[in-house]
Parts: sequence; C-alpha cells; structure tokens
Amino acid sequence: MAKKKFQMPTAYTVLFSIIIVVAVFTWIVPAGQYDYVEGTKQPVPGTYKVVESNPQALWEVINAPINGFYEAKDIALFVLVIGGFLGIVMKTGAIDAGIGQVIKKLKGREKIMIPILMMIFAAGGTSFGMAEETIAFYPLLIPVFIGAGYDALTAVGVIMLGAGTGVLCSTVNPFATGIASGFAEISVGDGLGLRLLMMVVLLGFAIFYVMRYAEKVKKDPTKSLVYDMKKENEHHFLGREEQETPELTSKRALILWIFGGTFVIMILGVIPWAYKFNITIFETMNDFFKGLPLVGKLLGDMVALGDWWFGEMTVLFMVSAILVGKIYGMEEKEIVSVFVNGARDLLGVALIVGLSRGITIVMNAGGMTNTVLYWGEQALTGVGSTAFAIISYLFYLPMSFLIPSTSGLATLSMPIMAPLGEFSGLAKNVVVTGYQSASGVLNLLTPTSAVVMGGLAIGRVSYTKWLKFVMPLFITFIVMTMALLALGSMM
Repeated sequence: MAKKKFQMPTAYTVLFSIIIVVAVFTWIVPAGQYDYVEGTKQPVPGTYKVVESNPQALWEVINAPINGFYEAKDIALFVLVIGGFLGIVMKTGAIDAGIGQVIKKLKGREKIMIPILMMIFAAGGTSFGMAEETIAFYPLLIPVFIGAGYDALTAVGVIMLGAGTGVLCSTVNPFATGIASGFAEISVGDGLGLRLLMMVVLLGFAIFYVMRYAEKVKKDPTKSLVYDMKKENEHHFLGREEQETPELTSKRALILWIFGGTFVIMILGVIPWAYKFNITIFETMNDFFKGLPLVGKLLGDMVALGDWWFGEMTVLFMVSAILVGKIYGMEEKEIVSVFVNGARDLLGVALIVGLSRGITIVMNAGGMTNTVLYWGEQALTGVGSTAFAIISYLFYLPMSFLIPSTSGLATLSMPIMAPLGEFSGLAKNVVVTGYQSASGVLNLLTPTSAVVMGGLAIGRVSYTKWLKFVMPLFITFIVMTMALLALGSMM
C-alpha cells in the first residue's frame, strides 16, 4: 500500500493548533500586566508586573474561535460586504471591459502597454487585493505579446508582477492593510504616505525590470527564458481565436467610475484629517448638512470623513454595491443573489479573522500577552525604531510562509508586534507596512499560491523558469523595502 504524501493542513487547522499550544503555555508562562495610557490600550514601558495566573483549559480552547469571531465581528462583516461589492462589480464585466479597452487601444504599441497595464493591475492590487481576478487576463494578453514579438513570460510578468507589486504596497487594501490596521488599533490612513512612496519606487522598478527583459527578447528571441517553447507557444496561443472581452458600454464606464470613487471616498474617510492634520473642512461640511432644516433630520447622525472606522466603510461598500447593481440593470433578487455569492467567496477570510482572534483571546485571558510583550521589551531595549522596523519585516518573511493567510497573520500578530514597535519608538503604521510588504513579496513566488501556479500553468511557464526570472527582482524588492521601512521609521 502506497504511503500517503504529507499535505500541509489548512489555515484553519494551523490556527486552531496554535490556540491549543497557546492554551498549554498559559499553564507554564507567568501571567503579567502592564499599566496603560489612560483611555487607550497602549502599554506603558517599564510598568510590567507579575499577576496571578489564569490557565486556559478545554472549554476556553473550544470557545476561543467563537469569542474571537464575536470580538472581531466588525472586521469580519466588513470582509463579507467587500466580497459582495466585488462580486457585483465583477458580474457587470466592467473591470474586464476596461482592461480589454486599454489592450485594444494600444494594439501595435505593445511596449507602451507594459507600463500602462502594470499600473492598472497594481491599482487593483493596492486597492482591493486583486489576485485571483487576474487569471482571466492571461489568455487575453499572452497572444497579444507573443504576436508583438515578445514571449509568454513577458505577459505573465506584466500581470503577476503588476498586481503583485500593488498587493505588496497595499495602500488601502482592506484584506491586508485594513485588517492589520484594525488589530493594531490605528486608522487605515496611517502610514499612507510611506506606502504610496513604496508604490512609486517598487512599481517603477518592476516596470523597468519587465520592460528590459521584454526588449531583450524582442531584439534576440534566444534570450527568452522560454525560448525552447517558442514554436509550441506560437502555435498554442496564436492558433486560437481571439478571446472576446466585454464591450465597454456607458453603463460599464459609469460603474468603473463608481468603483474607483468608492475607494477614493474610503481613503478620504480613514485619513484622520481633523485630529492629526488640523484640517476641519470635512467636519465643517458635515455640521453644515446636519444643521439644515429637514435635510439634517433626514440625513441623520452622519460621521464626518476622517472619523470613519469599519462600520462606516462597511456602509460605503454596501451602498456602492446596490448602486452598481441598479445601474447595471439587475433586479432586486439578482443583486441579493450576486452579493451573497460574493460574500460567500470571502466567508473563509471572515472565519479566519475570528479564528485568529481566538488566539489573542486565549493569550489575553491567560495573562500571556503582556508577558510576551515584556520579554520583547527586554530583548529590544535600546534597539531603536529603525532596527525594529527591519527586524519586524524579517520576522514576517518566514511567518508569511508558515501562515499564508494574510488576514490570519495580521489578526494573530498585530496585538503583539504593534505595541512592541511602540516600545522601540516605532509608529504602529510602519509595523503594519512591514507585515503587508513581507506577505506581499512572498506571494510573488510561493508555490502554494493558486494565483502564481495558475498563472504559470496558463502561460506554460515552468516554476523553475519563473524563479529564475523573478528571483533578482524578489531580492531587490526585499532590500528596497528594508530601506524604505528604515526611512519610514524616521518620519
């Protein structure tokens, strides 16, 4: 009888196993407590004291995921509503039509197409974590690039590195930056400047990297890493009928504007204009509308842009989803059905958020969290903010491989890593940026990613050749990110 090959357990099993391990440690690790800054959950360095232990037993372990989901219900609901919103937008074909229109307009100018398409895919990655959605574009783009004298790897690089760099530099990506910021107890807008700078630098280099390779292949096809498959690929991809893309109708164009506008409003909503930058224009506008006779009563108790949290963002995406559905001409039943199906696609993410939060609950109840923070404080005393920014990034590289769920890793680690950063004088937003960058860079080549392996399979590019192509960029990205995080620690 053949032995079964070892298979990596799911994220759910890994996270629940961590709950069990943490519960065991609550019987061993001393419980402790910090004093906190008044009105916040920010521990005061040097105030740690040992308290009576509270070991967590079987009931607490079983109950932890339930309590975790309850404690993280605002973030979990936000994830589900985002799923519904994306489901409705994708159903309209607006994004496919928009990118298809760009490809059509630039036919014959494929060299210009590389930076433009990479910027479009990066915009999707940085705003809503565009990943699985890119799969549909491989059959569309590969024949275009091969027909223009490039190779299949060029097209794969445009899509995968475009979207991947966007995810790595997630400016407002709700599944990376949003969840991590929530558990670090900061606004999604905190650190936006650093992430925008990263986006410009890293995406600029990725575009240069792909364009240099593409130009080299066009001048001398033997320089292609997939040259051995040149004739096969030309027959395979160019012998097919051209893939049809949805037409960019006026409705779909309007939906694209609403889609982009929704993320712009979200960004405006989460940047702390008033209390951090003393810009009160949105507070003034909000007070004006609320003060209007009758209109103010009808509008209700609105929250000004800049003071938004997960509740307000959830409302925004829910309203936008309904608006997109109605503009596209969906009936009420179809809107509900598509929304629910989209939310169902992200149910796993919402459950992981709850399960991961259960780990923190067991640690907190057992008094372990503050003890781990104390050990970290002792180990990192005198390290400084710049060193901690780099250390936290290096810590997240292997952790992102061991816990491939970005939401799970954020939920699990941020309650510890963010306060540790503060002990070293590092802003929480830099820790969040380090986490998402480490997770994002690994997603460019991890063999367990369906997005990576699926894209390579469609492009008929072997994993070893992809590694050969992407490894110099991967290493450069790590070095660049550490330099930018060091810069962020000084801002």
